[in-house]
Amino acid sequence: MSRFGKRLIRAAKEARAIARGEASPGSYRIHVPSDVDVRRLRHKLKMSQAEFARRFGFTPARIRDWEQGRSKPDGAVRAYLMVIEREPKAVERALAAA
Repeated sequence: MSRFGKRLIRAAKEARAIARGEASPGSYRIHVPSDVDVRRLRHKLKMSQAEFARRFGFTPARIRDWEQGRSKPDGAVRAYLMVIEREPKAVERALAAA
């Protein structure tokens, strides 16, 4: 088998271990996108800027700045926005318990 083929099989096994929860969190890296379309996310959730800000702990001014391109969310906020996009109800439950 070629070197590439061996690397591909090893990567597939690692991916399977991660998906099953068998891999140590230190053994892999999470990809955070370099940009998040906050307006698209907010529209997907059918929320106004004020409602989105209030629900997820932002200021309306920050949402406007991101949507109008005056600033961009930093890495941790982009990761948080990814969680909001994929599991908004889980975020709401977690924040309600706080």
